[in-house]
Amino acid sequence: MKTWFITGTSRGFGRTWATAALERGDRVAATARRVEALDDLAETYGDRLLPIALDVTDRAQVFTAVDHAVKAFDGLDVVVNNAGYGLFGMIEETTEHQARAQIETNLFGPLWVTQAALPILRRQGSGHLVQISSIGGIAAFPTLGLYNASKWALEGMSEALAQEVGPLGVKVTIVEPGPYGTDWSGASAAHTTPIPAYEPIRQARRSSAAARAPRDPSVTADVLLKLVDLPEPPLRLFLGSYPYPIAEKVYQQRLATWQQWRELAETA
Repeated sequence: MKTWFITGTSRGFGRTWATAALERGDRVAATARRVEALDDLAETYGDRLLPIALDVTDRAQVFTAVDHAVKAFDGLDVVVNNAGYGLFGMIEETTEHQARAQIETNLFGPLWVTQAALPILRRQGSGHLVQISSIGGIAAFPTLGLYNASKWALEGMSEALAQEVGPLGVKVTIVEPGPYGTDWSGASAAHTTPIPAYEPIRQARRSSAAARAPRDPSVTADVLLKLVDLPEPPLRLFLGSYPYPIAEKVYQQRLATWQQWRELAETA
């Protein structure tokens, strides 16, 4: 039996993974802004589910939530930083409030949860931090600049974190999903006020997105369960086949550009 702490469990990936863990007999501290969304899980799984109201941007509330989970379950095995949302719009269109809110949720939220959980995991000498990034964490797309920024920052933080806590027995995995039918681009999303000059770019992006058929997030459940059961989990894991050609193209282009301009760079 594993003990999980999962943020953003009211729907999407968080809901899928919490249900899968409970279904196999694990215990889950499930956080959500609205815990009533977890009532059906509580009825089904009883005291193996601990619903916790949590806004991950509130650092004090995060520490209280983690402490509550540890006292209820006497430890933690898996911490999944899943809570987040998409901000859709051009860089120029993004307001200060929108930019700060995106970074607060997608970067500082996982940072606060990580900081709250690490003293417990260090004392245990074990545990697995699963940081939910995106294909947008390694490749940038028009209309998603601030979302990309939040996930790129999460990836950098998590890669450094893995090197810091690995010697202490704590594992870190950055999970990078492709497109799935979660609420990320639906009701959970935020949108900028459009500037007409960008409409051709926006329309091209819409057409590209419309050509994709997002998969049901439930197909990821077995993958995540297998991931957290691995004795030596990877630092990074894509979900689905969609990210592979994008990642290969991006890294090939980066290497080619660096090599093309190496002579100039080395004169510095």
